[in-house]
Amino acid sequence: METWDVYDKDRKLTDKQMNRGDTFGQDAYHLVIHVCLFNQLGEMLIQQRHPNKEDWKNMWDITVGGSAKTGETSQQAAEREVKEEIGYTLDLQNMRPSLTVNFEYGFDDYYLIETDLNIKNLTLPTEEVKQVRWASKNEIINMISEGLFIPYHEPLIALLFDMRFNLGAHNQRLGS
Repeated sequence: METWDVYDKDRKLTDKQMNRGDTFGQDAYHLVIHVCLFNQLGEMLIQQRHPNKEDWKNMWDITVGGSAKTGETSQQAAEREVKEEIGYTLDLQNMRPSLTVNFEYGFDDYYLIETDLNIKNLTLPTEEVKQVRWASKNEIINMISEGLFIPYHEPLIALLFDMRFNLGAHNQRLGS
């Protein structure tokens, strides 16, 4: 059974844990991570979820996502999920998430990484991932419209592509 740390609304660890599938208590939140790998052409590596997954069977998704387990930092969870889902090793220990999206039951950290990964070297399929491929922003948005991709908000997908080289809310190229 997968166990998660419980955070308060200010993202401070409490002394509580919960099991995956448990009902969230009042003011109880957990940590989720997503990693988006981009190639030199500006395409994102996307994955098709395994048909045996509990949710979103056979649908396409961004590179990797999952919940942090008890005792894991955001970076450790992201590294583990990338290794588990696509067999790729990342070192994120000196990196902060590019952005965090709050949701009803937690905090979702997004890591945006440019890499020269050759997908032919990945060990697929895994228990979680059927296949992977590179896709442009427009391809992903079209796949969402066609019901082939998990229904992320389209502006979020655009933001992930736009933010991959920058931290913060300002366009550094236009600022002084």
